Amino acid sequence: MLDAINNIENMKNFLDNYFEGIETISKLIDKSKINQAINTIHKLKKNAGRLFFLGVGGSAANASHAVNDFRKLCDIDAHSPLDNVSELTARTNDEGWDRVFIDYLKISKLNKNDALFILSVGGGNKSKNVSVNLIRALEYAKKNKTITMGIVGMDNGFTAKNADIVIKVPNINSSLITPYSESFQSVILHSIVSHEKLKIKSTKW
Repeated sequence: MLDAINNIENMKNFLDNYFEGIETISKLIDKSKINQAINTIHKLKKNAGRLFFLGVGGSAANASHAVNDFRKLCDIDAHSPLDNVSELTARTNDEGWDRVFIDYLKISKLNKNDALFILSVGGGNKSKNVSVNLIRALEYAKKNKTITMGIVGMDNGFTAKNADIVIKVPNINSSLITPYSESFQSVILHSIVSHEKLKIKSTKW
């Protein structure tokens, strides 16, 4: 009985701490970077540029969600290779996972009028061979003078060090960096598509 009571108390403490962390991150996040991203995307739209979203794992789902919102609510020409599972898996099978994003961007003729938006916890790490597909895509974008943005959870990854605009989710608990980072990707993206500078259509509810 005592063990059961302790388990309940531990669960309550975890949930209290988890949601206190959400509150803390909301206060610490650099909103000037979010505003910078909004202004950049606003300019992109005026110039008829395209917005490409990349991510892996949970960030891939957020990338697909972002494409929907930017197209539907903001009338922005947004895309992600993650929305075409046939092409994604064919490229993985034939050219390798590391090339799936860069080859998609080449076919799409990514250029200086477009923007590349990376969603990632770590942001890519060459030495550890992590998210190399994101790194190659980012390098290709820089080579083509395409503006690059990202939402990341770590400030020492490739995206954090190389993207033009980086919105960092403050790391207040290393053991929760992934759930916090991926959760705030969605929170931040929703703040962007809801901003009066970009949003032109109302949501259903």
